[in-house]
Amino acid sequence: MDVAIIGAGPAGLMAAEILAMNGMRVTVYDRMPSVGRKFLLAGRGGLNLTHSEPLDAFLARYGTAMPNLREAIEAFPPESLRAWSEHLGQPTFVGTSGRVFPKAFKASPLLRAWLRRLDQSGVQFALRHTWTGWTDNDELRFESPEGEHNVKADATVLALGGGSWPRLGSDGNWVGVLQSKEIASTTLQPANCGFRVAWSDVFRDRYEGHPLKGVTLSSGAHIARGDMVITRAGIEGGAVYAISAPLRDAIDALGETTLRVALRADLEISDLVARLSAPRNKQSLSTYLRKQLSLSPVAIGLLQEATIALELYPSTMSAVDLARFINDVPVKLVGTAPLERAISTAGGVAFDEIDGGFMLRKLPGVFVAGEMLDWEAPTGGYLLQACFATGAAAGRGALAWLSSAPQRSKSIS
Repeated sequence: MDVAIIGAGPAGLMAAEILAMNGMRVTVYDRMPSVGRKFLLAGRGGLNLTHSEPLDAFLARYGTAMPNLREAIEAFPPESLRAWSEHLGQPTFVGTSGRVFPKAFKASPLLRAWLRRLDQSGVQFALRHTWTGWTDNDELRFESPEGEHNVKADATVLALGGGSWPRLGSDGNWVGVLQSKEIASTTLQPANCGFRVAWSDVFRDRYEGHPLKGVTLSSGAHIARGDMVITRAGIEGGAVYAISAPLRDAIDALGETTLRVALRADLEISDLVARLSAPRNKQSLSTYLRKQLSLSPVAIGLLQEATIALELYPSTMSAVDLARFINDVPVKLVGTAPLERAISTAGGVAFDEIDGGFMLRKLPGVFVAGEMLDWEAPTGGYLLQACFATGAAAGRGALAWLSSAPQRSKSIS
């Protein structure tokens, strides 16, 4: 039987592997000239495949989508992903943060080994093929360099990704195609994204690209510790991404929100007050803060930016008030960075539209996997793990559906 996989990212390739290893004739279609482009980008600074934390804690990272993803991830959990990587000649290790990486650290050796195995399994690739929907007789319709190309498949797995990084292949154009088939989906939104801030010209020009190391960010009950980077348009960085979902939702609801930045969260208020009670003498405030608190120039710049906006004067503040302010610097976020620059995508095909085998209820024989589905997760290995796991689940679902074809035909006759 012939299976079409549309999308050559981790979810699509994993579905292709499951099906090909079980005797299906598989062709993977992708609009780009090469496969796994976003996968390769994800591994540019070290391919974070998954995470080593206990499974219950791991699953909790998916928030409200956890019940819908649990079965797929339990069937292909982090240890299975690590074993899969090792079978491809790419053993993994656990970093100090609990994140799991291939020992080669890069994505390219793993992808090359994977493609060799897919080739040995008989998987075919049709690149530069842009899927545009179905013909009137339910054939898949593609635009290719040679013109329109229609394909009749016994089953189809859709794994076209979300809407972030469209230049790498996932442009979200599938939303309209599925809506024409009355498949419900939630609006695609940026996830693990940066935010817009109306910096002053002086601050933006001086500190664009500078990182704030080891800060603690908070928004209500949501807290993250790590690095934040000043951009020309606002902020980004690991700590920002960790709480991007509640920040995005607050902006959607109110038009803006305030992020609180603790510049020296490692120090108790009493320690800060003691250090700030030392005589300043003739030192400038910047020099004083650098010497007493080891604040970086960008941290001092952020502090000054906030006090100017609030019409406060740090040089006249008491040691107690200044200490409190240093660990509670307000940064007004006025918007979310564009979807095309986000690391990942929230929103997508509603889980109510698929059955337990990841098949669209309204389109029998059509399965969905990866970021096309309505879930989001923080960085740290959770994104790739869910893509691999749902790809495997869709592959198994398609295999089971194809295996039941004789029984379906018999019942119809």
